[in-house]
This record gives sequence, structure tokens and C-alpha cells, in this order.
Amino acid sequence: MSRFVVLFGPPGAGKGTQATRLSEAIGIPHMSSGDLFRHHVGTESDLGKLAKSYLDKGMLVPDDVTISMVAERLAQPEFRQGAVLDGFPRTVAQARALEDLLAKRGAAVGLVADIRVRPETLVRRLSGRWTCRAGGHIYHSLTHPPAKPGVCDIDGSELTQRDDDRPETVEKRIQVYLEQTAPVEQHYRERGLLYEIDGEQPSEQVTESLVREVARRVPG
Repeated sequence: MSRFVVLFGPPGAGKGTQATRLSEAIGIPHMSSGDLFRHHVGTESDLGKLAKSYLDKGMLVPDDVTISMVAERLAQPEFRQGAVLDGFPRTVAQARALEDLLAKRGAAVGLVADIRVRPETLVRRLSGRWTCRAGGHIYHSLTHPPAKPGVCDIDGSELTQRDDDRPETVEKRIQVYLEQTAPVEQHYRERGLLYEIDGEQPSEQVTESLVREVARRVPG
């Protein structure tokens, strides 16, 4: 039986980290919509250029573009047994499209884990993130600063901040999430799939809670 788990929450809630850990713990692959977007942006495909114009402004990529990317990815053999979905769905339309997509293969979402984090914490987490130009090594001004400001400890390259990690863009991303994405909570709550978890506790505790809940609700 295929197992599909959705990790839900605002930018900076830790979905990527938790998705990777959960994937390893339960043995089903992780699919990140963010990785899909970065692939298309990096290859400068038509979809990538369109997606970038929205992402750089802290806005959501249109549903039809996102759904097409995800449907193509989930059709790959590696996702035959299921997936931990990170960053998708972000709208009710996407949630319904996912339901239809999975129904065609006799599957369904078994759990939606909603990682809850206060807006002020999200801004602090995201706006402090810096990345080195050469190797993409990630630093944080508060939790993981480089030894020398603005310089990567590993390769000595310059540290830069992504446009969507600048404080003003972070605030916009959170606003967009609250206005457009929060209704997905209600969509899944009405279906009895929503599991809320405190994303401000230590990340290891978040992982342990997620693994326990998946084992309880989505047995392998």
C-alpha cells in the first residue's frame, strides 16, 4: 500500500529538515516542491522563469504550474510506494488536485502534519540565513554564524542572502501564507487528517513526534 504524508506549515517552519528525517525514518522518498522549482529555475526553463518571477516577490507560484510539476515528479517509479510531500499542497485547489491524482492510483494522503510556528519566530529564522556563493553552504546570523562575517568557513567564498530571505520579503511570504495557504488547514481538518505539532520545540522532538504519529495513522 502506498503511503503519502504531507508536511504543512509556513516558510521557516522546518518542513525541509523534518521531511528529510521522516523520509529516512519510515523508508519512503521525500519530494520537495521547492527542489522542483529550483531545478526549473536553475535550468532557466520557461516554467522556471515564470516560477522565479513569483518566488522572488515572496508570492505563490500559480496552481496549474505547481500541479503539473508535482504530477510529473510523482509519476516516477521511485514514488510508487508513497512520498513525504514538503511544500505541496499550498492551496485548497492543489490539495484537491493531489486527492484526484492519488485516487487514480488507488492511494490517498494518510496524514497532514501542520508544523506551527509564531510569525515573529519565522522572521527571525529566515531573515538570518546566508549562503556561500561557491558551495551553497548555509549559515545563520544567530544560530550558525561564520567565523568571519560575510565569508564562508569552508571555502572562503562570499556569503550572500537570497532575495526571498531578505526581511521585507520574508514578511511578505508569511503574509501570503496566512492569507492564501491557511485555508488548507481547514480542508484537511474537516477530513480528519490534520495533526498539529509545535514547531518551536527542539527539532529532534518534532521528528520523534512525527514518526510516532505516522506509525499510528499510516502504518507500513
